[in-house]
Amino acid sequence: MREINSEQIKEKVKELFLKANYYIGEDVLNSIRKALNVEKSETGRYVLRMILKNYELSANEKLAICQDTGLAVLFIKLGQEVHIKGNWKEAINEGVKEAYIDGYLRKSAVTDPVFDRKNTKTNCPAIIYTDIVPGDRIELLVNPKGFGSENMSALAMMKPADGAEGIVDFIVETVRKAGPNPCPPTIIGVCVGGTADQACVLAKKAAMRKIGEHNPDPRYAKMEKDALERINKLGIGPAGLGGSTTSLWVSIDYVPTHIAGMPVAVNICCHADRHAHGVLYGNKKDKYSIN
Repeated sequence: MREINSEQIKEKVKELFLKANYYIGEDVLNSIRKALNVEKSETGRYVLRMILKNYELSANEKLAICQDTGLAVLFIKLGQEVHIKGNWKEAINEGVKEAYIDGYLRKSAVTDPVFDRKNTKTNCPAIIYTDIVPGDRIELLVNPKGFGSENMSALAMMKPADGAEGIVDFIVETVRKAGPNPCPPTIIGVCVGGTADQACVLAKKAAMRKIGEHNPDPRYAKMEKDALERINKLGIGPAGLGGSTTSLWVSIDYVPTHIAGMPVAVNICCHADRHAHGVLYGNKKDKYSIN
């Protein structure tokens, strides 16, 4: 049994949200640099150079990559042999609060989504997805999700007969409808299967898969390649100003589903595919008992 104090969770959550908002991943950096070499539009190349400059400034000055520092989303793998000392959910929210206040990150969470719409001034509550897994550690994947891209996400309850071609058509059409709104070049996460709600959650997670890593199933990998090729022929381009770099990557995941359906969720992420990963180990205990 391993004991992890809620204070450790708070500090790790704070650290990860600051990291995700200040520093872009190497996979995104390399992808933008590669796009700069092949982009056909002069305006598009200019936009890509400005994006790279923005990444450099944000890292050097510890400033937010984007003014929309997103809602705080966390995917947590909680080891079943971990004992958490204290209130873990409270610790997560406190870590988010401290990150957004101390890091001068914009707080975008509102209480009532329809009537009052009052800012919580803490960017809380966080949106937390937790899986109980074997082991004695806690893995955290944090995602400050901006809403320029989130607003362009889509769900289709497709028929099994629509097949792979229908899925790719839906992905491409979703990106076409989004146009310049999600700040292209975008990264596209897709999940096929499950239920409507599960597909939407896993599509968001798929968008954080490392650029360059295809689905291990060659059939799904082909769908990823086909979708990306077609998307980049739309002509939307960087910042929606035209060009051949509308998206950097398409990641498709799948889960089992019902015989009568084929849910397909598309989660669009802007080029600032902000996320950070961390692990907590805590202190090893010889034994743990509840009286």
